[in-house]
Amino acid sequence: MLILLDSLIVITSIYVGYYTLHPYFNFYNFNLLTISSITLLASHHLFAFKYRLYQRAWEYASVGEVLGIVRAITLSIIAAGVMQYLVNGNVYVRVLGITWMLHIILIGGSRFSWRMFRDNYMNSQIEKKRALIIGAGSAGSMLVRQLKKSSDNDLYPVAFVDDDPKKQRLQIYGVTVAGKTIDIPKLVEDLNVEKIIIAIPSLSKKEIQRIYQECSKTTATTKIMPMIEDIVSGKVSVNQFREVQVEDLLGRDPVQLDIDSISKTVTGNTILVTGAGGSIGSEICRQVSKFKPKKLLLLGHGENSIYQIDMELRNKHGKDLEIIPIIADIQDRDRIFEVMSVHAPDVVYHAAAHKHVPLMEYNPKEAVKNNVIGTKNVAEAADMFGVSTFVLVSSDKAVNPTNVMGSTKRIAEMVIQKLDKESQTNFVAVRFGNVLGSRGSVIPLFKNQIQAGGPVTVTHPDMTRYFMTIPEASRLVMQAGALARGGEIFVLDMGEPVKIVDLAKNLIHLSGYTTEEIGIKFAGIRPGEKMYEELLGENEVHKKEVFPKIFIGKTVEFDYERVANLIENHQSFDGGYLSKYVLGLANKKERMLVKSVN
Repeated sequence: MLILLDSLIVITSIYVGYYTLHPYFNFYNFNLLTISSITLLASHHLFAFKYRLYQRAWEYASVGEVLGIVRAITLSIIAAGVMQYLVNGNVYVRVLGITWMLHIILIGGSRFSWRMFRDNYMNSQIEKKRALIIGAGSAGSMLVRQLKKSSDNDLYPVAFVDDDPKKQRLQIYGVTVAGKTIDIPKLVEDLNVEKIIIAIPSLSKKEIQRIYQECSKTTATTKIMPMIEDIVSGKVSVNQFREVQVEDLLGRDPVQLDIDSISKTVTGNTILVTGAGGSIGSEICRQVSKFKPKKLLLLGHGENSIYQIDMELRNKHGKDLEIIPIIADIQDRDRIFEVMSVHAPDVVYHAAAHKHVPLMEYNPKEAVKNNVIGTKNVAEAADMFGVSTFVLVSSDKAVNPTNVMGSTKRIAEMVIQKLDKESQTNFVAVRFGNVLGSRGSVIPLFKNQIQAGGPVTVTHPDMTRYFMTIPEASRLVMQAGALARGGEIFVLDMGEPVKIVDLAKNLIHLSGYTTEEIGIKFAGIRPGEKMYEELLGENEVHKKEVFPKIFIGKTVEFDYERVANLIENHQSFDGGYLSKYVLGLANKKERMLVKSVN
């Protein structure tokens, strides 16, 4: 159809050009015009095929297609001029000039008319939601172009928002930059916006948090455009948006890894992960698998969780990695020593623990048996069988502990710090804040409460916590193992603490509801909880980073003989003495309790 249409345009245009100039007089040789017309036809199709004008998707036509048309037409006009000169010794410049313009208008117009029909008529017949695009850069422009030309999406861009003052009031693909991010609430209301798309893939977490605070003041749903690399690689399309995640609102960028140092620690070695079925433990296993260890030991007490991570890793890495699932309880000393003896791991990541603060307040003996005795068993087995590096997953609650869980973690730190002084193994600890999305954390609880229609229960309006993502937590464990020299307590710079009530409000909005619809109920501080968490005690602080955003706490002197004595009594008397000592730590009355125990 295009070839026939072009042929008709080319054959007739030179005559139209002639009669436009001289409607009543015959100034030119009619036979020469006929020869010129035939030359134009032949040369046009030659150059049209050269510039592939008949192999283009014209519904997506843009500047590249226009240039192809101009080149083909210009060269065909030049060919006709050369023919006129050879036959007649003269060139009809004005006629050829008008013919050139007619070709551009008619041939170019025939191509772009389909795109205009598709964009302005066909797409307008589809009911679409009005969208506000944040970011008028290359990503935002690409997004608007895709949304306007595609009939497969349900969004219609009505305005851009961008903080660049040079872009204000400009139009990009017919869409106006209507304001800055501070204007988002007003624009959403004035333009009846239903969707907000953040189209700045390189945005830092802090900037995402700032922008989202403005978006959360509206009733519109907020989503984020995928990364440009993922679009280019074909993993996703431009209009495959993802939801804004709670992780996006931490207000800081994730900590990066020193790949080389971790590779030296993990690649080609046997790695043991305790608590491998848990939130942190399973993610450590996923991250470790990427570094191609010789053997990966998945140790855990619950067979279902170990089965799940075992099958997941086998599906991804089964051909390249020997994976051994081990069902064992870290409280079973003989079993742990047997595992260490048989498999001889090079590195141990000890993530097995009881971590739920209120539950451990009611069950201090179990907290002691798992977090203290279990850690002692694994650490002493690591020492005996020559493990190179042992990394304990600790908690920020071990700093000035006010609860049983934090106290048991602090004693676990004491156990490995004491062992480090006597052993060839490098024993280190990593202190975490709260891990977003881990089992028992507030995020799953809040999501369940929102799904049930609310209210979301928050302990206190002023309670704050440090937060990190599950992948971040696991990477910090691996980085600590790579940096370990022995006896350190590694701490991540987790930015500013986050108010739990703000987290709840963000999660409600991310779920598509308003705070008024779901409601927030303050339930009061639970047993053992602090209002504010600390990552290091006053006498533990090293201000200098050992790695970007990773700090080392100073080693603090402590009386380990007292702890060792209580651990021995604990083993003899089924948890009584040491659990009392732990409670004493939590209530800061250890002197009185130790005296009464003795």
